[in-house]
Amino acid sequence: MLFLRGLFDRLFIAGAVVAGGLVPGFIAQYRQRLGGRLDQARLDLEPWQRIADQFYQGDLDKLIQYHLNSKDATFHAEGSVIQSLIVTVQRLQSAVDALHSSLFHQLGYLTLHADAGLMRATVTDWVPTFALSIEGVLFALLFAVAVWLVFHFFWWLFALIGSWLLGAVHYAYSDDAANRSRRRTRE
Repeated sequence: MLFLRGLFDRLFIAGAVVAGGLVPGFIAQYRQRLGGRLDQARLDLEPWQRIADQFYQGDLDKLIQYHLNSKDATFHAEGSVIQSLIVTVQRLQSAVDALHSSLFHQLGYLTLHADAGLMRATVTDWVPTFALSIEGVLFALLFAVAVWLVFHFFWWLFALIGSWLLGAVHYAYSDDAANRSRRRTRE
């Protein structure tokens, strides 16, 4: 049993170091994909900005209001599209800004605010890379220690449950044996 525990212990810690080292590379690829989406959203908004520059001194809100106030349904719908583009650019820009911080902040941000579609796309095209920066190696080691501690906690818990079950079985067996012995002495 000790050999098995030692084997699993080493496998878990080695796997955790590798997995922890891959996380920074995944975050970098997510950030690149996010930046690409931001660039595309800005390109989509650019023609509308040029129209606003030409007719409304660069004020996109005035252009949007002009479209929304129109009685033409198509023109009115364009106002909603422009508003949606502005909101998308702002949302993507705030996400890009949040991902230009420390690795631990990036991981926290992605844990709470990751775009599910962007996450799936990143996982689909992900090329595993091991980060060799100080922050990446530190993260890999901390991740490995956390996994190692979880492993030891569960090993201890299973051992405790196992010993409790064995004790209960032993108690039941010894109690059963004692009852049989008493019955024999009575007969």
